[in-house]
Amino acid sequence: MLTVDFKYLAIRPGDRILDVGCGSGRHMAEAYRFPRVTVSGMDRSLEDLVQARERLEFHGRLGEHGGGCWGLAQADIVALPYADDGFDAVICSEVLEHIADDTRAIREVLRVLRPGGVLAVSVPRLWPETVCWRLSRDYRTEKGGHLRIYHRRRLVQRIQSAGARCFAHHFAHGLHAPFWWLKCLVGFKKNDHLLVRLYHRFLVWDLMARPVVTRGLENLLNPLTGKSDVVYFRKLQCLPG
Repeated sequence: MLTVDFKYLAIRPGDRILDVGCGSGRHMAEAYRFPRVTVSGMDRSLEDLVQARERLEFHGRLGEHGGGCWGLAQADIVALPYADDGFDAVICSEVLEHIADDTRAIREVLRVLRPGGVLAVSVPRLWPETVCWRLSRDYRTEKGGHLRIYHRRRLVQRIQSAGARCFAHHFAHGLHAPFWWLKCLVGFKKNDHLLVRLYHRFLVWDLMARPVVTRGLENLLNPLTGKSDVVYFRKLQCLPG
């Protein structure tokens, strides 16, 4: 399930790509398909990194890669273990809402991106996320969960003030927002609820089968109920200050 649209990253053969907060490696695996790229993934969770490694090794065995290489590191977004200007593209998908010092995190992801490189950021969209917070106290107070709700305009202003310029944005996962509203309504942790199980089964089927009907439906729903707000930036040649 990809949140970032790779057409905006303009990846070229040999590019260096970093997925910050890579989780189980969904975006890494997609980036690994491009010719001769070097894909790096970083996350605080060792469990997620193990899953990412298994995913990438699986793609490697299938030959679903572009002949490049990949690597993983356990680290914190506010202190990235990478050199300045070291990457041609950086992905930061569904991460900033979990970070207490998101200002420092923004500075770090821009520090490791080369001037002219592309930063893709996604966060939960304002109004679907607000519904979740109002429906469920467990959702908004979960340990390790979302610390804030972003308004896109203010998020863009903050990243631009750190040394980048926004050039595109879109919404993603229009079929997923109602699933999370349902979970929040019936009980955020009640994964065994019949309606939750049925909806989850539907989302898995859609992800695996990718039928034309549901793909078209999600494209129609994304501007209305897209759960993720995805914004793309290009790093300036000279950072402020």
